[in-house]
Amino acid sequence: MTTELEPRRARHAAAPRDGSPDDGLPPGGHAHSHGGPVPPAPWRTRLVLALLVLPALVATAFGLWTLWPSPADVPERIPVVVEGSELVVVTVVGPLEETADESWPTMEDATAGDVAIRLPDGGTSGMQADPRFELEPGERVTALYIGDFADTVTPYVFMDHQRDVPFGVLAAVYALVVLLVARWRGLAAIAGLAVAFAVFVGFTFPALLAGESAMGVALVTSSAVMLAVLYLAHGLTARTTVALLGTLAGLALTAGIGTWATGAAHITGASDELAQNLTIIAPSVDLRGIALCGLVLAGMGVLNDVTITQASAVWELRSLAPTAPRRVLFARAMRIGRDHIASTVYTIAFAYVGAALPLLLTVWLLDQTPLMTITSGEIAEEVVRTLVGSIGLVLAIPITTAIAAVTVPGPDPGPGLDARTAPGSSTMGTNPSLEDAVQDRP
Repeated sequence: MTTELEPRRARHAAAPRDGSPDDGLPPGGHAHSHGGPVPPAPWRTRLVLALLVLPALVATAFGLWTLWPSPADVPERIPVVVEGSELVVVTVVGPLEETADESWPTMEDATAGDVAIRLPDGGTSGMQADPRFELEPGERVTALYIGDFADTVTPYVFMDHQRDVPFGVLAAVYALVVLLVARWRGLAAIAGLAVAFAVFVGFTFPALLAGESAMGVALVTSSAVMLAVLYLAHGLTARTTVALLGTLAGLALTAGIGTWATGAAHITGASDELAQNLTIIAPSVDLRGIALCGLVLAGMGVLNDVTITQASAVWELRSLAPTAPRRVLFARAMRIGRDHIASTVYTIAFAYVGAALPLLLTVWLLDQTPLMTITSGEIAEEVVRTLVGSIGLVLAIPITTAIAAVTVPGPDPGPGLDARTAPGSSTMGTNPSLEDAVQDRP
């Protein structure tokens, strides 16, 4: 009886969890191979990653130094109001009783919307306003005071609504939600966002207005922003560096494909009326270059999203499956990546539809074929931007995943594993159930 049970016990003890002899997991799934925090990357790996990032860092610094425009090359900013006029925040009191003022060169019946206003010093006056705005008593608005009409009944003209309070409330709620959910990492992400806007305002906009190379400005801006945002939000780790390398690769591909696409599709950047007026104010600007720069910058946020997700996926899979070979981690992470691709691609398209809805409605009213609509100047630029950005995004996912799979600490054979499950074994990863072990493991 004893001799009959011993082989049965031995077979049960040696049997893998899913019936495969090489599933990358220890016999019986005991504590020696339980998932846990992945150890830090070896110093050699960190050194290689640093050497890979160093050229990008040097190139970014050199680009900032080379492309930084001198103040003389940047067009002067246009004053909002002429001399003798000023913008004032006023409070609407109610309809203006006395509106007969023939000194104003206004359209017929325009005075029907004129309102009485309270000035910051407590005094009252009149303000011309289009009736369509339907201003309510107590509402704070921005008015333009015109000194040449100081003696008239309505020396002020309505300019815009005051939005500082709702904007402030939204910003405070946003920051609070981010801090409550993401805690210190959320605060770091907000700090990175502030750094990004500082780069845009301090370098990108002046350089483009000064006529610097739009492609150079786009690449330097995106590299500088990603260096700051990623390391601030996610820490100075090997995982973050992998995401950075994947992001930079995706941006380089986006820039290359975008350069060809803007030329082949004859994207001039002049389909927008505001863009056409820009050449009058700043004659040095290159509208086609600005369109290409916008194409690259538009892809930064989405690229950052997918690359950090893919890098984190590989690290988390390693934590759950310490004995799985790298090729299995890559295959499992790519499953996540494919889902991310599917969702992000249509997210980009939906974002454009929402942002350009008035334009799309106007174009839809034109009696022309759908192909003519999509390829028209008003739509073509956004179609190219969406397609090129999506191509760069899709290509960045396998690149990032491959770098992460090579960088993450290697499989840990653990005690009790035979030669078939040791790293480097010729049978490692050859059984289909090996891939399932990574996904199914709790």
